[in-house]
Amino acid sequence: MISPAAPSVFCAWPGVVVVSDGPIVFTRDGARRGAVAMLPLLPGVVAFGLLYGFLAIQAGLSVLQVGLFSAFVFAGASQFLALELWQEPLPVITLLVGVVVLNLRHVLMGAAIMPWLRPLGGWRAHASLYFMTDESWGMAMAEQQRGGRDAAFMAGAGVTLWVFWVTSSLAGTMAGDVRAVVERFGLAFLTTAFFVVLLAGFWRGRADLLPWGVSAGIAVLAKALLPGTWYIVLGAMAGSLVAALLKRGIHA
Repeated sequence: MISPAAPSVFCAWPGVVVVSDGPIVFTRDGARRGAVAMLPLLPGVVAFGLLYGFLAIQAGLSVLQVGLFSAFVFAGASQFLALELWQEPLPVITLLVGVVVLNLRHVLMGAAIMPWLRPLGGWRAHASLYFMTDESWGMAMAEQQRGGRDAAFMAGAGVTLWVFWVTSSLAGTMAGDVRAVVERFGLAFLTTAFFVVLLAGFWRGRADLLPWGVSAGIAVLAKALLPGTWYIVLGAMAGSLVAALLKRGIHA
């Protein structure tokens, strides 16, 4: 068992307040529950992995490169971006800037999950961050909201996604064009549906209307005006700021 975390209360995401006042643990059971929680999302992961493998081969990557890319980068959006820019010579600066902008949201996500990671330290915290994805983070935040204290939950969810992402990417190098299958069964919508359901679980009442509304409004505006995924970062920051100010006003 890991030593107890110091009690803390903070706004982790628009309208989502996390309270951490119990001991943080890192167990096999937590990892198992995290892995099971990811099962409904695996069809979408496999579909995109197959698609990535096919497109990567078409772009000129070898099977070994596809496997290593998925294993060490483990970021679907960034990998697809790399394929779009894949040419000779490789536009390294453009690729680096694009990937940084695309993944800025992970800074906020990492901060939000800190009540679990701070008391862990060392390899457990670093490994958990390496395997953190939008989906595993979302499930972990929901688990925190339920009072969960087992930090291995996110790691188990993330490792499960990693295994299926790598294996499906490799399978995609031999599976052929699967774009028609992805479109036919609506697999591209699975992740969106997942976060809609997850967001509904965070709803606590009318007090959430203002921060959620501000977050959505800023995100829509930023999406229309700015390139990349700035809309995610700006929307989350705006909503979190409003939620924090509201909470401060309540306790003033």
